[in-house]
Amino acid sequence: MRVRMPFQGRYERFRKLQREKMGEQITDRAPCDEMEKGDGLAMLIAAMITIVPICLAVMAVLALAGYFFIVR
Repeated sequence: MRVRMPFQGRYERFRKLQREKMGEQITDRAPCDEMEKGDGLAMLIAAMITIVPICLAVMAVLALAGYFFIVR
């Protein structure tokens, strides 16, 4: 027995319309096709500047929690 989603008919009509519309497009360029030479490195550096301090803060909190559980 197959379970029917609410609004299944609307969803299928929408998907059919999207497939027809996508078929009419000649080319669909991804954003990575338009990147310049140094953009990948810049994105990597920006990600590291954003993620590394947060990870260090979380690790420091976990280390302090572990320290207080062991010492006290």
